[in-house]
Amino acid sequence: MNIKLNYGKIQIPFSLPVSAIIPEFKEPEYSIVREDFVKDLQKYLPEDPERYTRVAIVVSDKTRLCGYPEYLPWLTEALLQRGALKESITFYIAYGTHPRQTEEESMNSYGRLYKEYRFIHHDCRDDAVFEIPVTTIRGTPVTVRKDIMSSTLLITFGSISHHYFAAYGGGRKLLFPGLASRKAIYHNHGLFLDREARSLATGCQPGNLEGNPLAEDLKEIDTYLPAKISIHGIMNASGQVCRLIVGNSYDDFVAACRIHDSYYRDSSGNLYDLVVASSGGYPKDINFIQAHKSVHHAAAFVKDGGKLVVLSECIDKIASDYFLKYLEAGSFDAAFSMLEKNYEGNGGTALSMMLKTKRISIHMMTSLDESACKTLGVMKVDREQVQEIISAEKGSMAVIRNASILVR
Repeated sequence: MNIKLNYGKIQIPFSLPVSAIIPEFKEPEYSIVREDFVKDLQKYLPEDPERYTRVAIVVSDKTRLCGYPEYLPWLTEALLQRGALKESITFYIAYGTHPRQTEEESMNSYGRLYKEYRFIHHDCRDDAVFEIPVTTIRGTPVTVRKDIMSSTLLITFGSISHHYFAAYGGGRKLLFPGLASRKAIYHNHGLFLDREARSLATGCQPGNLEGNPLAEDLKEIDTYLPAKISIHGIMNASGQVCRLIVGNSYDDFVAACRIHDSYYRDSSGNLYDLVVASSGGYPKDINFIQAHKSVHHAAAFVKDGGKLVVLSECIDKIASDYFLKYLEAGSFDAAFSMLEKNYEGNGGTALSMMLKTKRISIHMMTSLDESACKTLGVMKVDREQVQEIISAEKGSMAVIRNASILVR
């Protein structure tokens, strides 16, 4: 049995034993009709022409694309028909703590509109742009951009995805943490730590909104943010948008998440001695911080003491200035102590990685250098070595085509 797995922007073939299991998922069918989308959008667009004088549209960065070159023109044309002017529409790129894109990357991400409209590259370190109207019961300062607060119409547009500790990406996360301050983002992410148990909070799991302190904090934050129209993209494994769901409430966001769940959650409960997984290719494996999500998802399919092989190119390397220092701390406890005092920079990701490499053996086919792989606690392998691992396996085996989207 043969299979091709995505690695960056290419596919690599492997030969599998007939006993290998390929956990499949039911992909959404493409069902986007422009007229239907505009009709749905118009249900939520205001009648008052004054509402179109300062329109803010929030979009994701290159790591979480949502068919923007094709669909953003549909949105802007609908707004123009309602009386908005081009100069009254501003796009905000919700980087969170991610690094700023290049101009070329932005052109590729948003298409011709990037040159036709004003785009603001959010900088979480620029404290001058924020207001802090309230603090959550868990202590997170709800930082909101002043220009977002003064907008007359706010629209968020992004894809729904599973997130390994926040439950879901997209939707509410576009405003916070997408447009939040660095301090506020790290405080919210610090809820991933269970300080009493000195471990990671057990409720912080992909797709889990209840009993998840970090997700519950985001829910509270959402109640303090400005009213908005949200456009949720449901994606297939190739990154194509198959559905666009328009709403204006938290319940609409949850409904979109449940639709995403119906396609990409495995309920078999099966565990395997060896799992070979692709992160899904570019941009899901653009850097290790993004690729870690697929490592996390795939690891959940591996038996204790088993082996995981992951294909993640990581062309942009690790993509975090802080991440490696926690891995270099010497132990989980030492890293935890650093983070409980001052959570920052993907610290929870480092702790999560430590727990996985303690439980299972992880090999990576990647462009990361040997030194980085050693620090991560993984063994770097090439295509031939991956094939050797597959051929030598005598136990149960699964191959996951796109670990960035399949969760247990």
